[in-house]
Amino acid sequence: MIVLSIGLAAAIRMGLVLLFFPFSALDKILNFSGAVGQARKAVPNTTVATGLILVGLCVEVFMSLGVVTGIADRACAFVLAGYCGVTALLWKQFWKPGDFWSSNNGQGRTLFWDFLKNFALGAGFLLITFGTNAASVGHVLAHPLSSSHPYSMTQEHQRP
Repeated sequence: MIVLSIGLAAAIRMGLVLLFFPFSALDKILNFSGAVGQARKAVPNTTVATGLILVGLCVEVFMSLGVVTGIADRACAFVLAGYCGVTALLWKQFWKPGDFWSSNNGQGRTLFWDFLKNFALGAGFLLITFGTNAASVGHVLAHPLSSSHPYSMTQEHQRP
């Protein structure tokens, strides 16, 4: 039962970060110029766009590793939640194409679903950050770099 519990906890965390690490991070590495080109749509300056892609790459790799390993996983998950929100606002702007209400299969609707998916994924990361009950919020605020001890088999770490 211990192996199953730890394996399930690890699998859930890996599934949560799978989009970022390895896939999105690898895409940024293998198609760096394309990623910068996409970033230039939000920020016209090439130097700033390149910086954003490099910051995004670091966030995707290091914060994902923190979530999976449990090392400062709450802080890492909080950063990833913010990253999901920022990327939704910068690159999933469903209101810009202008075809949201006029077309059932337009770009606006496609972006809308991606926008919502980003926020839903961010909410999943917030569950790692704050836990599933209101009592844990105070503990996280008092100890922001603490671990949730995802692979511990004792109830001691489950309390706020």
